[in-house]
Amino acid sequence: MRLLLVLLLAAAALADDKVTRVFLFAGQSNMVGSDSRVEDVAQFPPFAGLEEPQEDVRFCYVLGRENKTRSDGWVALQPVNGVVGPELSFARKVTSRIDAPVAILKVAAGGTHLGGDWNPEEPSGFEMYPLLLETVRAALAELDREKVRYRLEGLMWHQGENDMFNEEYMASYGANLAGFLACLRRDLEAPQLRVYVGELCTKTIWGMDLRPRMFAISQGQKAATSADPLAQYVPTSHVGVEIGNPVGLHYHYGTLGQLEHGVNYADAYLANLGLADPPRETLQRWPHAQGSEVELYVLAGHRNMEGERAFVQQLASTQGGEALARPNTKIPFRYSLGGGVHTSNSWEALGPAGLYDTFGPELSFAATLAKEVRTPIAIAKFTHSGSQIVDWTPAGSVATDRNLYPAFLAFVRESIADLEERGHRVRLAGIVYHVGENDMSFHPFRREAPARVAALIGQTREDLGLPELTWYLSQQPPTDHESVNNLDVLAGVAAVAAADEQCVHLVVEGLPPQPKRLVIDTEGVVWLGQWLAEQVLARR
Repeated sequence: MRLLLVLLLAAAALADDKVTRVFLFAGQSNMVGSDSRVEDVAQFPPFAGLEEPQEDVRFCYVLGRENKTRSDGWVALQPVNGVVGPELSFARKVTSRIDAPVAILKVAAGGTHLGGDWNPEEPSGFEMYPLLLETVRAALAELDREKVRYRLEGLMWHQGENDMFNEEYMASYGANLAGFLACLRRDLEAPQLRVYVGELCTKTIWGMDLRPRMFAISQGQKAATSADPLAQYVPTSHVGVEIGNPVGLHYHYGTLGQLEHGVNYADAYLANLGLADPPRETLQRWPHAQGSEVELYVLAGHRNMEGERAFVQQLASTQGGEALARPNTKIPFRYSLGGGVHTSNSWEALGPAGLYDTFGPELSFAATLAKEVRTPIAIAKFTHSGSQIVDWTPAGSVATDRNLYPAFLAFVRESIADLEERGHRVRLAGIVYHVGENDMSFHPFRREAPARVAALIGQTREDLGLPELTWYLSQQPPTDHESVNNLDVLAGVAAVAAADEQCVHLVVEGLPPQPKRLVIDTEGVVWLGQWLAEQVLARR
């Protein structure tokens, strides 16, 4: 009897693997893939090959507003009009983990509202909701004619930026989203349809100059998803964002961000199937003798401390990179990245640990220190590439769910406590903070940067009970543009350090030439870590 049950379950699983999983992708410009370029995919090694069609994945789409681009039925999944959407990386990751066929249905248009265009009861403007229903029904009917077995597996939704410009739509976003999802499930006769709502990225310029409005939309999204057992909120503020002119800030993810955006949806979906990425290995053998003193270095900051554009695959062609790619079991490493999106379970061997095969300056920083320092060392890293300096301050901002200070303080305390529990005397040798890159491009944030950094330093020392804790403020050359150059932010941060004997201002000089404003590439991140360590060593 037991053997029969096993055989029946196996047969059912095999049959289910032949059912095509149909995923809906819908929303506005950051779902379309605006300001991405298919020719740029090759710059990002983890996503190599996604510029080519995925012949085994069906794709049906209607994109745009006035002049719509249509697939007119099912085609192979591929970039459309030279633009990269999140469906490309989503499909590749999902099909690598499940045996069932995958199909993508995408309806998206930039500059559309949930309160109007996507309104299921009274659609206005470009009437996106009726278009979504029409497209889905026609595509599914085609599968029926082909006798393809399928089921609607999930909706990936990224929208909301335009609703924040309308007071009524902004205030009612949560209720409107809940209504939209209820109507879609009803109209598609899919009451169990899972929904994945993508966070509006706080790394964009709107995450700065429209912070209260972005916060209001995020609260609506979180209210709707928390009340819906089949919906979940998917963080995206840690992904890459396009570099724009003239100061570097942009409204859209661009190529890298779109590809990472798709991985976020795939990870959320696969986790619901019990197919999440396996946990990273922790240190199997503790490298430091019990009772020894350990020097703990805390690395903290934003885009370049996180390592937004530093890829493991490029280490082999970077001087000294091959050694950095290998786990260093002599240096314990723990981390919280992307504002807590990606965290270590415990101490790991120091090595590349970022999402999307990225790494930060910690690799070359620790390797350089270890050559000179005889005391055992440990590295703890806390970053959020989608943050601005105000998010790190004790006071925070109106966008309260972006406040990082409590989590940062807890992370430092936990790092010290864990080492002490292992029998070590701990010396917090310094906090190395790479000053926010985006802040340098936006006049109000550039003006407030020195005072905000000073507040962070002062409160951290007080709360940790370490009045002489050394802070190293690393600052790359700030944005050079007439719109912000009347504020000498280098001098402002230097003044903070000059007034504080235990604060060191490190102006990054000699950085290898970089192809983009604000962000530092693989070679530059390796150089930055080594340079920071040399500055720390010079002041020991």
